[in-house]
Amino acid sequence: MNKRVKRLALGAATATVMMMASLGPAMADTVLKFISWQTDDAGTGEWWHSAIAEFEKQHPGVKIEFTKAERSSYADTMTTLFAANQPPQIVHLASFEFQMFADSGWLEPLDPWLKKDGIDMTGWAGQKTCEWNGETVCIMTNYFGFVMAYNKKILDAAGVAVPKTYDEFLAAAKATTKDLNGDGIVDQFGTGHETKGGPGQYLTEMLNYIIDAGAYWTDKDGNITIDTPQMVEGLTRWKTVMKSGISPVDMSASDVRKLFADGKMAMRMDGPWLYGTTEKGTAKSDIVYAVPPLTPPLGGSSNVLAMPSDIPDDQKQLVWDFIKLTMTPEFQRTYATLGGNTPPSPKADVSGVEKTIPHFPVLLQTMKAASEKGIDRVPIGLELYYNEFSKMIMEETQRMIIQDLDPAEVAKTMQSKAESIKG
Repeated sequence: MNKRVKRLALGAATATVMMMASLGPAMADTVLKFISWQTDDAGTGEWWHSAIAEFEKQHPGVKIEFTKAERSSYADTMTTLFAANQPPQIVHLASFEFQMFADSGWLEPLDPWLKKDGIDMTGWAGQKTCEWNGETVCIMTNYFGFVMAYNKKILDAAGVAVPKTYDEFLAAAKATTKDLNGDGIVDQFGTGHETKGGPGQYLTEMLNYIIDAGAYWTDKDGNITIDTPQMVEGLTRWKTVMKSGISPVDMSASDVRKLFADGKMAMRMDGPWLYGTTEKGTAKSDIVYAVPPLTPPLGGSSNVLAMPSDIPDDQKQLVWDFIKLTMTPEFQRTYATLGGNTPPSPKADVSGVEKTIPHFPVLLQTMKAASEKGIDRVPIGLELYYNEFSKMIMEETQRMIIQDLDPAEVAKTMQSKAESIKG
């Protein structure tokens, strides 16, 4: 285990291990533990539950215990469980965090399993990301492109056109941020970003502005590229958005999405999973999906499925059966129809999906645009250190906002610290 992983394992809450280990029905059934942050996500959560139900139907006497862990502490929670030799049998990780688990030897190589069942992964979106040291260690569950959803009623009331650039977006957000009842408190926001969750999500929110400014954390060779004029511009944009009051603060992603879905926010840039929430919101009929004004759109790999390398062989077979089930044409289609997501399988039948999800062509368009530009949330060269790197970026960015620091100086600090993290 590398030193950084050890520090994470020791630093995470041991109580989490005890809590996770104690969960489970007092039955003689074989129980597979499956920990996720998506258990109650609208659309995607329902898709997971449907896959679990079908798996249990196909495997009498086997139960999947589907437990939620908060996204803000997810990597630390999973690291602690693995370090204590108590990992869940079904491993669900963000695509920017599985690398340290693979590097520690905790994930089962999947190439023999794929070969045994004759599964061809050619064309599976984002699957290349799941290769580590020449081996396939996970299956890409979601590869996406961001979209912008907007409340047409709010924009029309403010006399604002749908924005096509960052400047237009900022102006529209300011024009639609209002105190509607005159009590001195903003109750309608122009846009919204998560600032309460974990560092991985925080950086995802920031990247919308950073990529549009022509910046990124590293280049194609893994060199740190933070101290650049483009990055300074991107940081300046994020600081402007956060300090201008157009976005609520100290809210989780699910809270922000619900605020938008209920008509209390004009615009929200997000992934395909937003649809499940807006469909259940009170402003459902006013919401329209479009290509985001920031280009190229943020996108890339999202989350993966894997299995621990040290569980018994009979459990590995069951886990593989579950993973295979999610990869079937049937469940790849329902990943779109039920989850509102773009399925990674090239064989997925998405014909007619636009009849129930009218904006599905937009999802495909932005996924393709992000893919063609090589956009991903995982910086090349920092895969093993992403958890530490993202925490550092979030802390320095928050310091920039709170202390009103010069983005140019902050970029220099980030560059130096990122180089030290990489070593």
